Amino acid sequence: MHCAFCMTLISEERIGFRDECSKCGSDLHICRNCRFFDLYAANQCREPAIPDPVSDKERRNLCEYFKPSDQQGQAGKGESAGDAARRQLEALFKK
Repeated sequence: MHCAFCMTLISEERIGFRDECSKCGSDLHICRNCRFFDLYAANQCREPAIPDPVSDKERRNLCEYFKPSDQQGQAGKGESAGDAARRQLEALFKK
């Protein structure tokens, strides 16, 4: 997994609720670092069993379904949903 904010490689397989990035100090147990995070899914999560959606995807949470992502920078460093969609469309129609 990579930190969603500074893209530092995080080698731990288990991420605790209070773990922070050793480089930038950002929370690691956040939606953006989870393999179920998806900007285009309902509540931006592909895990259907989540009882309560997490409102802030960039702050630590107590979600029991968290699994470290195997993708680098899910939505891109600091990229909004609109920016990610625009980038994907531009890549699709690029000559």
